[in-house]
Amino acid sequence: MIKFLKAQASSLIATGVDFTVVVILSALAGEWSAGVNVIGALGGGTANFMINRQWVFNREKGAIGGQALRYGITWVGNMLLNTAGVWLILHFTGWHDVSNKETALRLSIVKLSVSLLVGFTYSYIMQKRFVFK
Repeated sequence: MIKFLKAQASSLIATGVDFTVVVILSALAGEWSAGVNVIGALGGGTANFMINRQWVFNREKGAIGGQALRYGITWVGNMLLNTAGVWLILHFTGWHDVSNKETALRLSIVKLSVSLLVGFTYSYIMQKRFVFK
């Protein structure tokens, strides 16, 4: 249970990095885009890998290359699930225009909700059983 809680703390930090990048770049661009989501996911993914490797799963002595490759595979799945989830919700609700504070808040809520769902399910299981086994 402690490992799960540590993983969730790491995920929260990574989500914060991802979220901050997406919101800032979306505000600068005037709308959300999949490209912005990828840039945010890269920042969050890097933070998550380093924290999980060293603190959550204590695997810093293992070969980083194999872990990084497995994490990369997992990360791509995570990014696709997050991007697709946010896109589907924004597309079908019409909330993709983030030119004002109200729609930027909606983007934030949608992004956070999708990220938490993917993090609690796919990400934790894949990192525990595949990346840092």
